[in-house]
Amino acid sequence: MTTLMWLVGVAVFVIGLLISIAWHELGHLSTAKLFGIRVPQYMVGFGPTIWSRRKGDTEYGFKAIPAGGYIRMIGMFPPGDDGKIRRRSTSPFRGMIEDARAAAYEELQPGDESRMFYTRKPWKRVIVMFAGPFMNLVLAVAVFAGVWMLYGVQQTSTTVSSVSGCVISASRDDRDCRKTDPESPSSKAGLKPNDTIVAYNGRPVTDWQTLQDYIRESKGRVEIVVERDGARRTLDATVVQNTVYKNTDDPTDESTVKAGWLGFTPGREIVTLSAGESVDRMGDMVAQGFDAVLALPSKVPDLWNAAFNGEERKADSPIGVVGAARVGGEVAAMDLPAADRITWFLQLVAGFNLSLFLFNMLPLLPLDGGHIAGALWESIRRHTFRLFRRPDPGPFDVATLMPVAYVVAGIFVCFTLLVLVADVVNPVRLTG
Repeated sequence: MTTLMWLVGVAVFVIGLLISIAWHELGHLSTAKLFGIRVPQYMVGFGPTIWSRRKGDTEYGFKAIPAGGYIRMIGMFPPGDDGKIRRRSTSPFRGMIEDARAAAYEELQPGDESRMFYTRKPWKRVIVMFAGPFMNLVLAVAVFAGVWMLYGVQQTSTTVSSVSGCVISASRDDRDCRKTDPESPSSKAGLKPNDTIVAYNGRPVTDWQTLQDYIRESKGRVEIVVERDGARRTLDATVVQNTVYKNTDDPTDESTVKAGWLGFTPGREIVTLSAGESVDRMGDMVAQGFDAVLALPSKVPDLWNAAFNGEERKADSPIGVVGAARVGGEVAAMDLPAADRITWFLQLVAGFNLSLFLFNMLPLLPLDGGHIAGALWESIRRHTFRLFRRPDPGPFDVATLMPVAYVVAGIFVCFTLLVLVADVVNPVRLTG
């Protein structure tokens, strides 16, 4: 049954992935057609076509490898300086440029001269290229906000989950109490699991972060008011100084500090967020995601060691489609309520969409952000020439950047393969 549920989880994630890709390409397709650009193909997936149907100017279909998608637009690049689509050259770099330009015109038909991508004003091209990532952002925000506002998020609460029997430093590997370890302040004070702390040393508390700050700042004797079995009780405790982990947003940061310590583990609760709280949380996620994208090059050594040297795969390690699918399988196989598993899946797909948005906005060809940067540069250049009353320089030839685009694409392919190997031989796991 567990294996079956794991396979179901993988299948559900793949379906979510295909929907996300189709949604992304729909953004490009709809805006391209809005501005009169001819789009011969709209495809979800790569490789051999397994199904397609033509409607109007466009062939819609699915391909065998669900690792991406594309739309093909006529005239992505302008003709060369000589006005020709292709010219002979012995230079390998010029060959890349000419091949890319030829590919953009290979389905050119009579009447398409006014329906080519490069002939549209820069602001229209920006909209067409931005529409794909924007659709992923919209889907991510809608799913995340829906889950947070309707179902809620898991937060650390002021309810006690467990009480430590002794004082144990965070820097100690052995978590079992020894005979020489002193009794913990919480155990001495009579704190029990399921107690809810409502006040600390005369100050009311409603959230774990505030309570943790109070505990870490305090010394000596304190009064703790708890709710137990519907009644409030006041407990006396003596805070001790202990080595504890720092409060950081980085889950991999294991640095420690000396601070006040009582010795109990807080519980978890599901709390719904307001619209304003959801906006704040989404903003934090976008900022963290942007930082994560910029940090991808620094993850290569850890990925290499995890893939080929048998080292432990870090919790913040990048994962690819295979890794995310395995996570989906783990979620489905978990012994959790159905609502919890559904929200896990939804947030997994939403996170994938947020990553697609951030990654595609990098100003590098062949990503959408590279085409956006080219259109913006053309607009700036044309306005500058107009300001100084110089002749219009014409469209910016993005095709001249194709050698750089091939290098960038090669780097992306190598990184993707490295992540794939790591996901297969040393995957990130939610459990065990």
